[in-house]
Amino acid sequence: MFLVLKKRILIIAIVALFLCALSVGTTIWVAVAIPKPDYTVILDAGHGGADAGVIGVNSKIKESTMNLIITENVKKYLVDFGVRVVLTRSDENGLYGSEITNQKKLDMRRRKEKILSTVPDLVVSIHCNKFPDKERRGAQVFFDNSKASGMLLASMLQMNLNALNLTHIGHALKALSGDYYMLKCSNFPSALVECGFLSNVDDDALLNDSTYRDKLSYAIATAIFSFLTNEQIK
Repeated sequence: MFLVLKKRILIIAIVALFLCALSVGTTIWVAVAIPKPDYTVILDAGHGGADAGVIGVNSKIKESTMNLIITENVKKYLVDFGVRVVLTRSDENGLYGSEITNQKKLDMRRRKEKILSTVPDLVVSIHCNKFPDKERRGAQVFFDNSKASGMLLASMLQMNLNALNLTHIGHALKALSGDYYMLKCSNFPSALVECGFLSNVDDDALLNDSTYRDKLSYAIATAIFSFLTNEQIK
């Protein structure tokens, strides 16, 4: 009610100013500051705790650690853009507490609970990849093909990431449909980013380079912001 009243007062003031200007033959430009809408994004750093995920072929870094590093970088950029960011995990631990059985199931359930209780505008889960063919490399995005909004989010993420793929692997990759829990556990627009193949020597080296990670994180963050606002950031 208060917000509606404030808007009415603002409109009346602008109209009065305009009419006053007409009466004295003066041109007045009125600039009205419109507040940005509030956006909330869930960033999910994959794995954690006992579930280390992939191990870097040369670096031996745990995927869970790399996921968290990249997630924190993406968060930094989004916060700079004015976006509220909620993390499913903010340290090296899994989300199962002191439980020693059913850890993975409990971890996934608590990530879902965090998403549902937050009611975000979108969800992005951040991972690193592995493949038996160690020549496979590049950043690739996955979506649930039953959600048009998730497909759009994934395509925007992939477009940004392909700028890096073209530079470092010589070709672009396509966003693909994936059967992942984090894509299916809620109805919010969701995408899963595989930031590179830790099983590939070159990708492993790139992901462990802070300059490259910064570019990767910026590409993810700007795609997210563009999806939220329909604006492009260069």
